[in-house]
Amino acid sequence: MLLKLSMSGLKSKLKDYFVLLAGLIMSVSIFYMFQTLALNKAFLESNNAGISSIQFVFHAGSFLLAIITFFYIMYANSFLLSLRQKEFGMYMMLGAKKHKIMTLMFMETIVLGFASLLLGTGVGVGLAQGVGQLLMKQMEFTGSGYHPFYFPSLQVTAIFFTILFVLSAILNTIKMSRVSVLQLIHAEANTERATVKGKMTIVAAIFSLVLLAIGYYSMIKINVFAQVGIIVALITITSGTYLLFMTFMPWFINLFKRNKRSYEKGLNMFTFAQLHFRINSLTKVLGTVAMLIALGAGAISTGMAFQNNVMATANMMSIYDAVIHNPTTKEKSMLDTITFKESDEYRFKYDSKFVYYVKEDLVSHPPFVRVYNGMSGVKNTGEIKRVSDELPLGDSTNWSDDWHEAFRTIHVDGAHPDRKIRIVNEQQYEQLKGEAGVAFVGQADDFLKYEQQWKELDQLQVAKFKLDSVNQLDSKYSAYKMMHGFSSGLVFMGFFLGIAFLAMMASSLMFKILTGATKDISRYQMLRKIGVRKELLTKSIYKEQFYVFLFPAIVGIVHVLIGLNMFSFIILDPYYRVWVPLTLFIAIYMVYYVVTVQMYKRIVLPKEQ
Repeated sequence: MLLKLSMSGLKSKLKDYFVLLAGLIMSVSIFYMFQTLALNKAFLESNNAGISSIQFVFHAGSFLLAIITFFYIMYANSFLLSLRQKEFGMYMMLGAKKHKIMTLMFMETIVLGFASLLLGTGVGVGLAQGVGQLLMKQMEFTGSGYHPFYFPSLQVTAIFFTILFVLSAILNTIKMSRVSVLQLIHAEANTERATVKGKMTIVAAIFSLVLLAIGYYSMIKINVFAQVGIIVALITITSGTYLLFMTFMPWFINLFKRNKRSYEKGLNMFTFAQLHFRINSLTKVLGTVAMLIALGAGAISTGMAFQNNVMATANMMSIYDAVIHNPTTKEKSMLDTITFKESDEYRFKYDSKFVYYVKEDLVSHPPFVRVYNGMSGVKNTGEIKRVSDELPLGDSTNWSDDWHEAFRTIHVDGAHPDRKIRIVNEQQYEQLKGEAGVAFVGQADDFLKYEQQWKELDQLQVAKFKLDSVNQLDSKYSAYKMMHGFSSGLVFMGFFLGIAFLAMMASSLMFKILTGATKDISRYQMLRKIGVRKELLTKSIYKEQFYVFLFPAIVGIVHVLIGLNMFSFIILDPYYRVWVPLTLFIAIYMVYYVVTVQMYKRIVLPKEQ
């Protein structure tokens, strides 16, 4: 009989359970999806030493995701308990034993958990396949060894969530055991105490700003503090964020209440009274959401910046797209398929000791060099110009810095091992008896458009000069592939982790808000009975939840915009297209805001006759 009553109650709240189940499925699928990276050794070890060297990043991200998932499940199960506690109180009033109710609650939590685990792993395999292949295609990242269905990941996910759901069921059962029948029946009548004002609140508010200032300064000056700055920023910003919400949210509400004109307009008095009642329980979750926003949007932003950094770094390391000495017939035919916006040829002769370049060729068509402005750091990319300094005859003793830089670009050391460079005039060149050759340099209209040609040209030169590897050419393509191999794993992990955090952050806030919704039912019923229109109550709900969603969004975005500066010492433009992840975050956030409001309305607003 008790089971039938329970199933009947469950059916009456089927929509709420569906949202809860969808959230749990999302949590499981994202966790599994990330485990396919964190545990897949074949994927990590077979994709360049750059990726295998950052295995700790994947494991650290996995650990962080596990912590977030733990709190997410706690919020979700609190919502589950809040949905049924009055119903369970009624069963006990009708004679049901408390241990029977506790067993029923335990079974419901476990069944819901295992259903979400089963469906979530299936969705996770699909997402791992779809999202993984999409990201690899966009980043031109082969990802050999990556398998969407990976048994060790499935095993870890199953063990982790089984423990988590059992623990949640036990905690819910313990909570139920400590609550009396009357407390269950009148659960929605309980109110939360507002924050008590005092000197300690002011001190804590100031201290939160000091902690945030220290954290921001550590990130801005990351090139000075290095790893210590990262550790300091993590500690100070995390603690500062929680303190900020604990102190400034009550202050903001009280500040608004002092503005009588706005406070007494419409249902603003009721709206801010609602915020005042629940502010204590919300501060911690608001801090968590703000940090999740920063981590999620920051991870995607950093991934995009690393992707952009590949080509930017290659351009900085080598001005010319192609530097070829003595082009063969096959190399010339390959060059003919490329559209060059700038190209030059420099004659030379070489013997056993020297490579002789013709001064007239170099002076009439000076090579490009990168001019730096004296600043240090990765952001100092410099401007490109043609060399205008005097070029003396002879060896490099009297060359200017620009000419030294120019010959580092146009001269291929691998083609002329152990030979020094000398400058000769036209007449001297004609009298030399060494082997004649030409150095071709060019800048294409679009480097990535001709990626296959650069690859084949490098391979032809390696074979022609009998080099050990492409790296000995020091070409732009070799620099590009080196940076691409190093950054692809970081970009891949950044997008995975970012999507996981962004998907979880708003749903955590949603479940926390809905957990306390039953306590607000009586207040909305009272307002409706005294004649307040439903449209005004709906407007009040939208406004109340807007403020709750707004503040962590602002703080999280500020964290992202300042925190990206941490990567300025290894990324040329850490703010590259930062609007993309922020737009993605806002879209996800707005969806959860609308869903939360609709579910909250269904719980608190009285049903119309």
